[in-house]
Amino acid sequence: MNDINPYQTPERNVDTVEADEYSEIKLFSAKGRLGRLRFIAYSIGFGFLLNILVAMLGGFAAAGAGNMLISAGMVVVYLGFIAVIIMLTIQRVHDFNYSGWLALIMIIPLISLILWFVPGSQGANDYGNPAPPNSTGVVIAALIIPVIAIIGILAAIAIPAYNEYLQAAQQASAP
Repeated sequence: MNDINPYQTPERNVDTVEADEYSEIKLFSAKGRLGRLRFIAYSIGFGFLLNILVAMLGGFAAAGAGNMLISAGMVVVYLGFIAVIIMLTIQRVHDFNYSGWLALIMIIPLISLILWFVPGSQGANDYGNPAPPNSTGVVIAALIIPVIAIIGILAAIAIPAYNEYLQAAQQASAP
């Protein structure tokens, strides 16, 4: 007779993933998985890097450097940015166990925001083990977007209201 009780409590926590069961983060590859916060943080980081590079190239163009060479440099920078974003999007789609072809969803405006909200599958899936837990830097970088959005909305409301207040104050003080 078998002495193992099938109704016995498991000896280890089956909900957690062992440390060696995490996949490696590969920024410049279409293989693997990428969680929501990392996807947002890396997209924001590459966007800032793109803006810095384009501003530098624009400064060189304004200084009178070879405009044809600067234009070619901008095209290369933009194509590189697009390639990296496509790879990150493919990894993000892999996180919820779909083919990388679903990354074409990023072509449709606003629909691509789904990638920010759909949770990844728990544990290993067809595309590998889950990404490692997020570091503090990743969490802070991902929270930049909502903070900037809130500040932008408040500024969009406050600045016109303040301008109207100034105009009303000037009209009231004018003789």
